[in-house]
Amino acid sequence: MIDSLWNFVGDNWRSVIEIAILYVPIYYGYLYFRGTRGAKVLTGLVVIFVAVTLVSQLLHLEVINWLIRGLAAFFAITLVVIFQPELRRALAALGSQHIFSTARQSRETLEILTEAVFELSNREFGALIALEQDTNLNVFAESGVAIDCQVSPELIITIFQPKTPLHDGGLIVRNDRILAAASIFPVSQREDLDRNLGLRHRAGLGITEESDAVAVVVSEETGIVSICHRGKVERNFDPESFRRRLARLLLIEKYEKVNPAEPGGEDRVAASRDSPLVPHQKDGGDTLAF
Repeated sequence: MIDSLWNFVGDNWRSVIEIAILYVPIYYGYLYFRGTRGAKVLTGLVVIFVAVTLVSQLLHLEVINWLIRGLAAFFAITLVVIFQPELRRALAALGSQHIFSTARQSRETLEILTEAVFELSNREFGALIALEQDTNLNVFAESGVAIDCQVSPELIITIFQPKTPLHDGGLIVRNDRILAAASIFPVSQREDLDRNLGLRHRAGLGITEESDAVAVVVSEETGIVSICHRGKVERNFDPESFRRRLARLLLIEKYEKVNPAEPGGEDRVAASRDSPLVPHQKDGGDTLAF
């Protein structure tokens, strides 16, 4: 019995490898496309193709078989055109793995962001911040207002004050500097998202689908802090878990292994309600979801 099994494996090991190679892209392609707008289109095309192929094979319809073989290349090009946004995002995600990336933000900037983000959360001021990595975000920065200045908690909080000209849209941070504010980010069109996620969260997901950026979102309704990366959203952070998560996403090893006794290694506490960075102005609140 064992000899027969080994003989079978020896005779068919190439087939096993081929099945495994085909299974991996098909399975992960399904997981990636199932939540996109093109999922139903792809499902319909696959069903039609399989049905026509089976019918033509069973009934020996030679003309239809010839047409299917002749139009296979055309259909492949059509699929690339239809799913161009999804394919571009998938390739961008593949190229944004940590083995290809370098640190774009310093530990000091992450400490400043933590302080500013949780001050905004305490005040329930909505905010959307994109942290640039390897993918250039100039195309999105051009849709906003150029700033180009050093990151500071006071400036971030001032920008996202309700009723100020720059509070709507996204803030882009590059190399420890604020590149632009009030930028327009692409909105995720995925159908599998929680309906409770507003336009600001969908924009945070959208920028991470289009690039390898990490987006930070503060809900103006609840003050909940979220992190978006690679088309996923993580929510309900406190200052310590937020600081650690951003460090894992953005900092390379030389920053991750800072000795707590050295400068920059000691955690800073985010501003509390009792010691605001800027005066807290009571108003009617911002009714926009973004």
